[in-house]
Amino acid sequence: MLLFFIVGLLVHFVFFASIFDIYFTSPLVHGMAPQFTPLPPPARRLVLIVADGLRADALYELDEKGNSRAPFIRNIIMHEGSWGISHTRVPTESRPGHVALIAGFYEDVSAVAKGWKENPVEFDSLFNQSKYTWSWGSPDILSMFAKDASGNHVFTYCYDADNEDFGAKDATKLDTWVFDNIKEFFHAARNNQSLFSKLNEDKVVFFLHLLGIDTNGHAHRPTSREYKDNIKLVDKGIKEIVSLLKEFYGNDEKTAFVFTSDHGMTDWGFHGAGHHSETFTPFVAWGAGVKYPQKASDQQFNDELLKGWKLEYWKRQDINQADIAPLMASLIGVPFPLNSVGILPVNYLNNTDVFKAESMYTNAKQILEQFKVKMTQKKEVTLPFLFTPFNLLSDYKQLDILRKVRSFIKQENYDEAVILCMELIHLSLEGLSYYHTYDRFFLGISVLLGFVGWASYVSLLIIKTHSSLTRSVSKEVKVCLENIMII
Repeated sequence: MLLFFIVGLLVHFVFFASIFDIYFTSPLVHGMAPQFTPLPPPARRLVLIVADGLRADALYELDEKGNSRAPFIRNIIMHEGSWGISHTRVPTESRPGHVALIAGFYEDVSAVAKGWKENPVEFDSLFNQSKYTWSWGSPDILSMFAKDASGNHVFTYCYDADNEDFGAKDATKLDTWVFDNIKEFFHAARNNQSLFSKLNEDKVVFFLHLLGIDTNGHAHRPTSREYKDNIKLVDKGIKEIVSLLKEFYGNDEKTAFVFTSDHGMTDWGFHGAGHHSETFTPFVAWGAGVKYPQKASDQQFNDELLKGWKLEYWKRQDINQADIAPLMASLIGVPFPLNSVGILPVNYLNNTDVFKAESMYTNAKQILEQFKVKMTQKKEVTLPFLFTPFNLLSDYKQLDILRKVRSFIKQENYDEAVILCMELIHLSLEGLSYYHTYDRFFLGISVLLGFVGWASYVSLLIIKTHSSLTRSVSKEVKVCLENIMII
């Protein structure tokens, strides 16, 4: 019986582990060639500002007095840049949110349980493709993108992890630390020729991770005064940093800005699930290469969440969170992150039609490269007579679309080129999903049959055991009756 129990426990452990092998496997592949747009980019540098835990409605809505909690960002929306909602995916946690923003792909959900500082898989990112990246904020987030960066070009400035007290009375000091250290950094750069030269290079990224809003949300909830006051502090800090950079770079108008959040937060101060308060995050972009505000008098906000924002006359352009990575790469002219599945939101670009078409062509080739590597890997581990290719994107189809896109661009038919690139991207993404889940049905059937087989074996064993017991009892009763009759 002990052996039977051990075997049964082992079988059920295998069944449980099979769930992770079937559903929680990394979607990443390696070996792709970098893809970038050959035309000059509009920006020389990019500033990425992530307000951790900031809900879209908390930023965009007006307070009880009809005033904005973020007047500087609101002024950007109305006069300088483009805005919308960035839709995140479950799990709405900091790690997968930042991976989607900076690397452009949605991380395997099981990675959340594998730690913050150790990457369960190697992945490319915007920071890795940049000439230099400087980042300030939480050590948990910054270390994720500095560890595997090739070369010595990603620099991090972190506060002590002990400062991340989710029960703190006031967590705005986490954001104040970031703003103060950036000011000190640029002040010191004026007297450091080596640093000054690096800062004036092309393809430079500045990353500001602001954890105060998330921390105050956990401690006091998003409806609290602390959470809302933290938004005001962040808005003021961003205004000061923008002014500082304009002064440092002589107002050369070659800086692009992106402001967003990794995830939102529920009314009771939690996140991780798929409620719209967690998946709706703000997205505002402005500066070099970003389209100016577009009036949209016919735009209607029928959703209850969107009432009271008073932004119905400025066109809202929603995007998926992974789309931000190719947008940032396009703005500063670096190769798109190799593992990105984001689709470049060309409506955010303020550039020529040929630049938009070439950028979409780069995006399509970059995702197609992943599809081709994924297909090759799956083909190598599958018996030839069992392999079924993704027929919607054959080799001929790939070459035909790429050839037509180049022809349209040459003929200056840029709109048609963009449409064809979108078709190729969607087919490539569908093909990636096809090969990623290629063995899922077979593995699921195998586990099901194994479970049914085990259950059948146990049932038969129980029946056999009880039948043997019944026969033994019947035999004893029969012997007893015979003895009585003899007497």
